[in-house]
Amino acid sequence: MNELQLGRMNSLPVAKQVDFGYYLEGTIRGRRTEVLLPTSEVDEAQPQPIETGTLLEVFLYLDQEERLVATMHRPLAMVDEFAYLEVSWVNNFGAFLHWGPQKDLFVPFREQKMKMQKGHSYIVHLHIDPETYRIVASAKVERYLDTSMPPYREGDEVDILVWQKTDLGLKAIVEGRYGGLLYDDQLFRHVQTGDRLRAYVSQVRPDGKLDLALQPTGGRAVHDFATVLLDYLKSHGGQAPLGDKTPPEEIYATFGVSKKVFKKAVGDLYKRRLIQLSEKGITLNQ
Repeated sequence: MNELQLGRMNSLPVAKQVDFGYYLEGTIRGRRTEVLLPTSEVDEAQPQPIETGTLLEVFLYLDQEERLVATMHRPLAMVDEFAYLEVSWVNNFGAFLHWGPQKDLFVPFREQKMKMQKGHSYIVHLHIDPETYRIVASAKVERYLDTSMPPYREGDEVDILVWQKTDLGLKAIVEGRYGGLLYDDQLFRHVQTGDRLRAYVSQVRPDGKLDLALQPTGGRAVHDFATVLLDYLKSHGGQAPLGDKTPPEEIYATFGVSKKVFKKAVGDLYKRRLIQLSEKGITLNQ
């Protein structure tokens, strides 16, 4: 029998059906218990009626009366995850974020870096308060980042959540665990807090922080883009009106790469005598 995990998805069997829903079976500290799945929290795609013993994937949280309850509707974030959530309302104790379950997610004032405002969204970390056993959130993100050396190398592709603006660029949370930075000179399109993106590790610093880029780095980037540029020339009559004087923004808008990668790939193709360069741009050799 599965141990119930608050704030996470659980695979639990149906113990019995009642007029207002289903009771699911699990254990808490080894002791058998039942948790209610209200009819309103059953996924509409779930075939009805649900037979006893059927395993259901449910999220467990505490309702308004602090009772453990289940829902088949997956929340926007779970315990030990970072998320970008909107404030639904504020009272004298803190802010409450919309995250999916009927009961909003609480952020005490002590866990806010600045006073949260209704209608605004913030990056937060979800965890279980050890004193109240409630699922709460904190905007003090740094406290929950892993400070150990990350298992990445230059060129590795990672998922990131853009966190906040700094003088150097944008801080990001890498794979929901590590801190990273997208430098301003690596940004060739609009990026903002809350964006979830694929990025590439450009450097692992001695302190474990990760430098990031939105396109492949190093030799791999040049090799990959050289192939893309050749295909572009072949499909555009062997011509591309781009060169050293082309603004970085135009190159990124056309190919999605930095001007540095563009110039290295052009140089590589030129050395291989696959292209010619002129003031009008690039011409594919026949």
